Amino acid sequence: MSKAIRFIVKLSALITFGILFFIIGYMLARGIPNLRPSLFQLEYTTENVSLFPALITTLMLIGLALLIATPIGVFTGFYLVEYAKKGNKLVEIIRIATETLSGIPSIVYGLFGMLFFVIYLNFQYSLLAGALTVAIMVLPLIIRATEEALMSVDDSLREASFGLGAGKLRTIFKIVLPVAMPGILSGIILSIGRIVGETAALMFTLGTATKIPEGLFSSGRTLALNMYVLSTEGFHVKESYATGVVLLLIVLAINGLSTFLTNKLTKGNENE
Repeated sequence: MSKAIRFIVKLSALITFGILFFIIGYMLARGIPNLRPSLFQLEYTTENVSLFPALITTLMLIGLALLIATPIGVFTGFYLVEYAKKGNKLVEIIRIATETLSGIPSIVYGLFGMLFFVIYLNFQYSLLAGALTVAIMVLPLIIRATEEALMSVDDSLREASFGLGAGKLRTIFKIVLPVAMPGILSGIILSIGRIVGETAALMFTLGTATKIPEGLFSSGRTLALNMYVLSTEGFHVKESYATGVVLLLIVLAINGLSTFLTNKLTKGNENE
């Protein structure tokens, strides 16, 4: 029985890795031959089909969305673990709301963003409307990552700090936060991956303009959205594969950065 279970586990792992490598290999094989210097020109035209404006828009969206979501998510996680009393009904409500938000399809976020930010608040199709929408999307991920990171900190560290006369706030910043930082940072970096790969929500909020946004209320398109539009139009399918390669490399780099920073911070805490 144990051999059969071990075989099933190994087979499942091989299938998972096989699917991953097939997707990566297929995208690289179809996309790398179509990469050319004109794809990285500053302005998009129907001749060069440049992905550079979409790349800049993606970076702007990531920065703005994290600027909104990170403080709210991290502070919420700190409240749930460090300040809220056990059995508090508000804590249960927040956790239920977080789990519910994490399970909502992205198209629903897009429709909400369009109705509330684009139409009701009159932001139009803009960078701000897209950033607010994806900020709400990644908020549960940041909250959950912060909460898990804080709960993983041994209570004996807190008790030792209190025993030495340190206050609550000093204990959090000097003792708890350095230990929990790798987990919090991993959640933030992984939320970047979701922002980078999002299309449905941004189609209804950010828009599909091919230029670099000139301000918060200007439209644009991210790399994922650019790839989707090019593939659905049918005129620049090869360029959409090339965009997919760039997007894939960015996602792999984000995951690699998450692993690197987590290991580095963990080793730094152990050395201390």
